[in-house]
Amino acid sequence: MSILEEVRIAREPNAGLAAVGVFWGCFAAYVPALKAGINAPDAAFGLSMVASSIGGIVAMWAAPAVMARLGANGIVVAGLLLVAAFFYPVLAPNIIGFAIAMCFVGASISLLDIGANIRISALEARHGRHLMNVSHAMFSFAFAGSAFVASILRSSGFAPVTAFALMAGVTLLLVLVMRHRGEWHPEATAPEGSDRRTPWGPIGITAAILFISFVSENTTETWSALHIERTLGGAEGHGGFGPVALGLTMGFGRLAGQIAARTLGEAGLVLWSAIVGVVGALVIALAPTPAIAILGVGILGFGVAVVVPSANSILGKLVRPDQRAHAISRAWMVGFAGFFIGPSAMGVIAQIVSLRAVFVIVAVMLFMIVPLVMLIRRSPAPPPVQE
Repeated sequence: MSILEEVRIAREPNAGLAAVGVFWGCFAAYVPALKAGINAPDAAFGLSMVASSIGGIVAMWAAPAVMARLGANGIVVAGLLLVAAFFYPVLAPNIIGFAIAMCFVGASISLLDIGANIRISALEARHGRHLMNVSHAMFSFAFAGSAFVASILRSSGFAPVTAFALMAGVTLLLVLVMRHRGEWHPEATAPEGSDRRTPWGPIGITAAILFISFVSENTTETWSALHIERTLGGAEGHGGFGPVALGLTMGFGRLAGQIAARTLGEAGLVLWSAIVGVVGALVIALAPTPAIAILGVGILGFGVAVVVPSANSILGKLVRPDQRAHAISRAWMVGFAGFFIGPSAMGVIAQIVSLRAVFVIVAVMLFMIVPLVMLIRRSPAPPPVQE
């Protein structure tokens, strides 16, 4: 089966992940402007991002039930909520308003993200194919394209509200692609007499891998632009090309991972990719010029690209079909907290020490994925169940 055919199979959740990429790409490129607009220091701006994790975790907890209730319309509804969320951070008058806005942003993004991943995992089981990497590549390419366009808009003097409104329009077009077509397959039910306990073993290990990957990814998205412009003296607007490099290399890395998973296996792919990510983080930390830092961002992006989607696929195979939605949402509740908490904590470190120190810590965290992969390889798969 070709990659294009795999993209077609997961068309609807792919559009959902692309919409998430559009938001974060625009946000990453406009971080310096948003930060200046509310006159927030590094630590305060970073801590305000913690509020987004509150909304995000609540949405993840509720996602399995919400998506089951909405059925075929689940991803579309979540997509429309994300369209509205584009306007929350740009209309915030101060740091408190920004924190409240990011709480609602986190909820909107998390509902769509989890809904899309639950759908992809079900499609993987139904078609017997690995789809996660190519699906998450849609996020990465959308992120890169959005960050590139937003960087051009910022360099041209466009206000954040204008840029975010344009990207909200793009997301609205993606919502049209999210509409389900064809027969709807409801979630699987537990076999009679089966163990109803939550499989916390594989969930916990997967959650730790996701946490590290999300900390690394979003720290780079959030702080690489400032590192390039402030630490290394890059021109205003050029910092946005760090997130562009991250999105592009993650996109191509995931396409490569879609193929490499067939040879290395998903666990092996995660292990070697984490090591590449360590190299990238160290290059960013030690970079003497903006160009070298952007190269490091690209190496890190290529490395971490496959970690999240491959970990999702591994978890989907380690639990029964009826446990899949619950397991993914619970792993992401812990793991995705790193997407928000990571940049916040790193903002404090950046203010106390430096942005170079931030990326050294990212390198150390990425190396910790190696022993976690060894543990998950030992986790037994459940007996096969007909969906």
